[in-house]
Amino acid sequence: MPFFLSREIPSYIDAFFECVSGLTTTGATILTDVEALSRGLVFWRSFTHWIGGMGVLVFTLAVMPEAYKSSRTTHTGGGDLLHLVQAETPGPIVGKLVPKTAHTAAILYIIYVGLTLLQIIFLLCGGMPAFDAVTVSLGTAGTGGFAVRNAGIAAYSTYCQVVIAIFMVLFGVNFNIYFLILTGNIRRALKSEEMHVYFGILFATTAVIAVNVISYFKNIWEAIHHSFFTVSSIITTTGFATVDFNTWPQFTHYILLFLMVIGGSSGSTAGGIKVIRSMIVTKGAMHSFRSMLHNRRVKVITIDGKAIDESVVSKVNVYLNIYVVLSAISLLILSLDAISFEESFSSVIACINNVGPGFGRMGAVGNYSTLSNVSKLTLSVDMLLGRLEIYPIIMLFMPSMWRRTG
Repeated sequence: MPFFLSREIPSYIDAFFECVSGLTTTGATILTDVEALSRGLVFWRSFTHWIGGMGVLVFTLAVMPEAYKSSRTTHTGGGDLLHLVQAETPGPIVGKLVPKTAHTAAILYIIYVGLTLLQIIFLLCGGMPAFDAVTVSLGTAGTGGFAVRNAGIAAYSTYCQVVIAIFMVLFGVNFNIYFLILTGNIRRALKSEEMHVYFGILFATTAVIAVNVISYFKNIWEAIHHSFFTVSSIITTTGFATVDFNTWPQFTHYILLFLMVIGGSSGSTAGGIKVIRSMIVTKGAMHSFRSMLHNRRVKVITIDGKAIDESVVSKVNVYLNIYVVLSAISLLILSLDAISFEESFSSVIACINNVGPGFGRMGAVGNYSTLSNVSKLTLSVDMLLGRLEIYPIIMLFMPSMWRRTG
């Protein structure tokens, strides 16, 4: 409504798309001139990222703990609310940091706010204007990617770009790691298998892309700088850009599409299918292969030394199957628009994984304004599916979930 009533975005569908993109921390935009917006709406755009990053439900529990308590006395039931929080919270475990869910939400938000303020301070030290430092930090924290300048992050100094890249990476780390560090369990935090894989993918793809695009820059250090920023932005599904990676070789496009799908760590504000799911699928495939070769050998799938139940592996496989089907349906709908396969495919992948920019006209220096209203609504649904990790949206349309319990 703020976008629509102000008439700064005259089309309600466009205003809806922009707000869904903000709250789901996607960063896809229909705006062709961001700097034409009033400062109030520019701030509102970035603030939706910040709220959506940690989750509206978790925000409610952090600010109004009584909401959780009262749910136990209503027809919804505390257990039902906990399941909703698990869907909205950027992590696989809710209520495990401390006994009470509300206290866990508060701890998560303290870490979230602390990292946001720290980034603002670093950006101010680099000479970034205060308004830009706040709005960019809000977008980084939510791994959203709404730019406040038409030139994007390229409008700022190298120092500021490095700061933003580092904080994008930090917000893509499981927040449970920060909790362990704050409580003195540093050794346990550093043993996180998912974190090792996350940083391994980050640094490996940065090196490969830097080598592949070195001819586009003056020297290897500049290539590494922009490659690291782009990889950090894409794997954390933030969507900020310092260069138009749409002009890079096709090889890098495939790597970036891979990073869009993988996303950040579970328990982070990043989107994508999450590193942990990729690990479970990979280990599950290897386990099946070994079972075929040695059918009498009993070996379980483990993460961080703990056995993963078969039901968890099954749920991950079902999730990925639904993910592929919904992506295919969205791709078919977008094919009705006069856009190339790369544009439609990358748009679906970018929106369902909450990344933002795709390729072609929907790339880092483009926008989604040329799409039809049907395509915009389709991608809006994709953004919601990706942010809430599919299941809660599907549950809304299941009659068995409509009946009250009590």
